[in-house]
This record gives sequence, C-alpha cells and structure tokens, in this order.
Amino acid sequence: MLLRTIAPSDWEAIVKIQDECYSQLAPESLAVLQSKWRAAPESCFVIQAGQTLVGYCLAHPWTGDNPPPLYHCIGELPQADTLYLHDMAISVGAQGLGAGRQALARLQQRARELGLTSLSLVAVQGAAGYWQKMGFRAKPLTKSLDSYTQDACYMVMVLDDDA
Repeated sequence: MLLRTIAPSDWEAIVKIQDECYSQLAPESLAVLQSKWRAAPESCFVIQAGQTLVGYCLAHPWTGDNPPPLYHCIGELPQADTLYLHDMAISVGAQGLGAGRQALARLQQRARELGLTSLSLVAVQGAAGYWQKMGFRAKPLTKSLDSYTQDACYMVMVLDDDA
C-alpha cells in the first residue's frame, strides 16, 4: 500500500469511498472534507493499491476533549495538543491488508513531529472495538456528540515519549 498526499484529482474517489463506508451517517460535503485537508495537508493522505485509491485519511491538529462536530468546515486551527483523526475510510476490498495500521503509524509520526501528545477520534458505526485494538481508549466527554451516530465514542491514544 502506498500512502501519498492528496491530489486535487483524488476527491471524486474519496467521496465514493466515503459513500461506501458510511451507512449510518449522511455523507459530509466535499467542502467540509476539503476544509480538513486545507487546514492540515501534511496529515491528510490517500491510500493507494496499484493505481487504485482504496482509502483516505483526514486528520488535523485540534484541542483534546473537544472534537469538532460533523458537517462543519474547519477554518483556523486552535492551539492544539492532539492530532484529531476526523476520518479514515478504507474500501471494503482493501480491508484486512494492513492499510489501517500503516496509516495510523504515519499519523503517530506526524503528531510527534508537531509536538502533540496524543491522537484522538470519535468512533462511529461500531468501530470502537477496532480502535481499541489499535491502542485507543474511550474517554468520557461532557460535550455532546449528537452530530455523530448514536454509538459515537470519543477515544484517545496517548503517545509515548520514547517511540
């Protein structure tokens, strides 16, 4: 699997993968997806197998314990302490091939480069178990996650200093 920067020509495939992977959420608009990329292009990338895009990752620096709501564009980034994984989607045909672990390793490296102490995300559609296996832990929030699915779970992976 090749992880590479998002090119403008990738957005049609990214939207198709989003549609394929999310059955319990209305798709986010192209403008919302691209706002994450514009805010932090170094932590947004696509996953490619051969010549085919099979996944994507949109992440950006953010403030811990305060995940942004879905369907909102990101503008100026706040003083950050976490790399927020807004969305990682891998096409069904490419699941189980290690792309998720490879993408997560890249995000951990990027977070460390930025001096951030954690990765965070909101797990949806029953994905909390997957993220727990990857090293994330559920963390209670006082903030509502109403814009996410009913089973939404805020999760954090604290990064070790020595890795």
